[in-house]
Amino acid sequence: MKVRQIQWNNRRRSFTVRLGRKDYEFPYNRLEIRPEPGNPVVEGWIDEELGREAFSYRLKDGREGSVHADHVLEVNRDPGYLAELILYRLSVEAGRRIEQDGWSRRDLIRRLGTSPAQYYRLLDPTNKRKSLNQLLSLLQVLGCDVDVVVKGPRRVTQDP
Repeated sequence: MKVRQIQWNNRRRSFTVRLGRKDYEFPYNRLEIRPEPGNPVVEGWIDEELGREAFSYRLKDGREGSVHADHVLEVNRDPGYLAELILYRLSVEAGRRIEQDGWSRRDLIRRLGTSPAQYYRLLDPTNKRKSLNQLLSLLQVLGCDVDVVVKGPRRVTQDP
């Protein structure tokens, strides 16, 4: 995803990053090189060298850092990004299991009841247009059990 706009606010200690049509807040405390009250952010720009998929910033003392768009989405827990991340991880794991166990492509395609093109799309980690159902079917054919764990939101406790 391309970074379209970047603004910083040293008072609020965060960046506002526009990705696509949405704005996301990215707090300074998530930066690798963190600004401090005596060393604020003085410049921020969309980084052309990183394909406009990241932004960079400079502190008063001259140190620079960069933040990738994926990190902004992860910090903001963007639902679309997190769903793509699950598909990516399952695809990588399926490919690893196939290599590790020496499965025959023909046998897997036959057992899945699918076409070779669909089989290769399932294994492509960059393909975001596959369904979770298809990946779970492939992992089941490979003999893997997939457990889904749903965790509730983190709750902040307040002292009385």
